[in-house]
Amino acid sequence: MIRDIEDIPRYLTQCLNMSLDLAGETSYTNSFKVKILKNGFLFIPRLPASYILDTDLYQRIYKIANASLYPYKSLLKQSTMYLVETDEYDFGSKRAFYYPWTNVSRRLQITDMKSYLNSNTNKYIDIMQNVSINYDKATSILIAGNSGAGKSYALTYFLTILHLKNISDLYIIDPKCDVPARWSHIYGLDSRTIFPTEEMSNSDFVSRCSDILSKLVKIIYQRQRILYQDPHHEFKHITICIDEVLALTDGLPKKIKDSFFSLLSQISLLGRATRVHLLLVSQRFSNDALPIAVREQANVCLQLGNINKKTTQFLFDIDPDGILIPTGKGTGLFQITDNEHPFQVLPLLTPTYSLKEGIL
Repeated sequence: MIRDIEDIPRYLTQCLNMSLDLAGETSYTNSFKVKILKNGFLFIPRLPASYILDTDLYQRIYKIANASLYPYKSLLKQSTMYLVETDEYDFGSKRAFYYPWTNVSRRLQITDMKSYLNSNTNKYIDIMQNVSINYDKATSILIAGNSGAGKSYALTYFLTILHLKNISDLYIIDPKCDVPARWSHIYGLDSRTIFPTEEMSNSDFVSRCSDILSKLVKIIYQRQRILYQDPHHEFKHITICIDEVLALTDGLPKKIKDSFFSLLSQISLLGRATRVHLLLVSQRFSNDALPIAVREQANVCLQLGNINKKTTQFLFDIDPDGILIPTGKGTGLFQITDNEHPFQVLPLLTPTYSLKEGIL
């Protein structure tokens, strides 16, 4: 049982001795040891050894340790083995597997939105307890998940924070005239929201969407010229939200789809410095739903609902096997890629807050 940090090396060593199959080599035979650091722990093998230091061994230790440490710490999943140099005197112990960790994900509970906003006036968007996004460093935000996973609830949270904290101007494209359109109507943003009407075909609607994207591309170029003269000029953020991207582009004529995708790519590639962002929602972000360039430029990714190697393949470069995913609605995986956060894919619990009546 872990009572304090001094108990962790003994506890982890015991778990690994009992669970790892290393051809009879254990800590009792002086084959490895565990050392605790501030932000993780080291598995230090003593070489030569009969086992191979490879990604397979690294991931086996990860799965054992991650479950063993819950709910004390959560290990950050790595795509390959994380090998570091140690300060050991003996050359046989000069290298180790490093397992960075963080606190276990906790859901953010907002009981009073007004009080919450009054106490949080910065440009950060809180995702969970002690996990937030600096919107100045965001490029694009992608929210994926199966039907009923909580995508709309997560989207309205982002829209509400961006709008009520006055972080960003918003443009909203809602091909189903559903939750985002109702949210926009309640918050008085009808003039910046488009959805299809009865007389519109899908091609007509996407062409209208492209007109808005083209307008934003022109704003990007205008802002670039201002930055050329004044590199420190600060612009108001502009965010274009598109719901159900896959449904929007499915079955479009190639010419219209290519034009739409080209505009998305331009905004994604050029928008960061000029503070123009994409907030996209889809059941999946495969190549037929979104250009590869947009997906690769996105630095905030949320995958909700069913989590497995197949559902996460488009947003994350790791196998989710071994990550402890919370159960319930609005749960999944989350990743921020910027210079304020280490490489990490975290279990996600989207914030709980009260929506205005008539949105969901």
